[in-house]
Formats: sequence, C-alpha cells, structure tokens
Amino acid sequence: MKWSPLLASLLAVGCGPKTLLPTTTLSLGEASITVEVADTPSERHNGLMFREAIGADAGMLFVYPDPQPRSFWMENTTIPLSIAYLDAQGVILNIEDMRPLTRDGVRSSGPALYALEMNRGWFESNQIKPGQTVAGLPGPSKE
Repeated sequence: MKWSPLLASLLAVGCGPKTLLPTTTLSLGEASITVEVADTPSERHNGLMFREAIGADAGMLFVYPDPQPRSFWMENTTIPLSIAYLDAQGVILNIEDMRPLTRDGVRSSGPALYALEMNRGWFESNQIKPGQTVAGLPGPSKE
C-alpha cells in the first residue's frame, strides 16, 4: 500500500487516523495563526488528546454556545500547552500553562466563550497578554 504525502505527514505528527477538524485563521497582535476549530461536544472532549505535536503557529480553538466559567485539563495529552480563555468579544481573560498527562484543572478567570490552546510559551514569545483581542473568531457554537 502506498501512502500519500499528506497522510504520511499526518501520521508523522501523531494524528494517526484521527480526522483533522476544520481550520480558521486568527490574528493576535502581529501574529497570524491557523487553528483547528472544535465546536461540538465530541470535538471539544477529544481536543488534542493522543497527538504528539502541533505546528509552531498552529493550535486548537474551542468554541462554546455561551460564555461560562471554564476549566481544562490535559489527560491523554502529551504536548506541553498554554491556554488562553477569551470572552464573547474575543478579549483574552487569562493565559495559563497546562501540565501534560494530568487532570489538574486550569480555570478561566471569568465567563469564556472560547479557549485557545497553543504550544507552551507561544503567547509569551509573541508578546500576547490578557486584555488583548483576538480577531477572526467564529460565532458561538450552535450545538
């Protein structure tokens, strides 16, 4: 069986047979990123579990139907990540580092409509801070 270059590259980064989610481009300050959009309960539940890596300027955007206090953990996730919680207007509420392979909850500092996971340290290295606005966000989930 011959593998296509795309499939081979997906397997190489640990995506295995898992289907990648639809993507969108977001702007944060001077940075532009491509994120997979998880906007159903199943997609949000699976998140980045069982993956081995994500691109340098790539991440996952979790979209909810309404703003609420949120908490994430990293069970079955080996990639060191940072998470930014965003309100309904796309303003970053807080940014936290998360510990791989734990159920230690990392909470939003207020009602969040979005959560954005990036490689650990990405926000800091791109000088992204709470209070800044993320542009290009999709509307709330319609679940």
